[in-house]
Amino acid sequence: MFCNTNNVIYLCIIKIKYYEIMKRILYALSCLLILSSCATMFYGKKSKVVLSDPDVTTPVTLTVGGKRYENVMLPAQVKIKKSMSAETIVAEAEGFEPYAFKVDKKFNGKTFLNIFWGLIPGMVIDGVTGAMMVPKSQYYTLNMQPLQPEGYKKYMSDASAYEKDPTIMEGEADNMVSRDAPGQTALERTVIRWAFDSDPRGARIFWRVISSIPSIVKNTNELYLTSTPYEETRSFNILGLTYENSRDVVIEIKLTKRGYEDQVKRFNVRQAIDQQEISSFFELVKKEEE
Repeated sequence: MFCNTNNVIYLCIIKIKYYEIMKRILYALSCLLILSSCATMFYGKKSKVVLSDPDVTTPVTLTVGGKRYENVMLPAQVKIKKSMSAETIVAEAEGFEPYAFKVDKKFNGKTFLNIFWGLIPGMVIDGVTGAMMVPKSQYYTLNMQPLQPEGYKKYMSDASAYEKDPTIMEGEADNMVSRDAPGQTALERTVIRWAFDSDPRGARIFWRVISSIPSIVKNTNELYLTSTPYEETRSFNILGLTYENSRDVVIEIKLTKRGYEDQVKRFNVRQAIDQQEISSFFELVKKEEE
């Protein structure tokens, strides 16, 4: 039996077209599979979030996803990897306690666009790459706390460091003046009368804090107040100060006037609180001519 040559050629053409069609179908499916990971392809593998802290004005060091970024000024924009697990961010700045927090994730609604690009393959790819999960928020406010003075923990743990005074308002004995909660202590709300005069008048007034517990209440440099006569009401907003440790802190007042000897007087803060006053009169003494 002999085969018709025309039939053989016809069968060959059919097979070639079949393979060509199958090749194109496979190519189209491959493209569709690639495009099906919609959230991954069109929106990337990372999300941008903004970090800020109004109390931090110095450069910070950020650790995001194991990568360290130094000398960053807040507010700053960082990239968070899209993944199923929360991302940990650590912020460090001079004068502040290290701050760490987790960026939780939520379902990425853009994953539903896979419906138009092959539902199952697209969702599988987005799931594997983590693109179906994004940060819950695009904005995060840090809450970095100032470093506590050296020795603060030791002081707070030593309950017998100072004898409790029954005249102190309940709950206020160890309530400490701090930057992160200004005006929240009864001590800061206690108004003290400051009054100084001199003979002759016109002397310049300087004041500073002198502490016998500098690890808790720091000593300060002299600050110019005004010139005599002077009278004003002021509160004690000295960092680290409490009712209990105020007996270990004094306010030094110094008067200076050209042609006269400097005069210095010191006032115990606890005594000033009890009397609600710091006041004195300075009799200036002329300098001896050399």
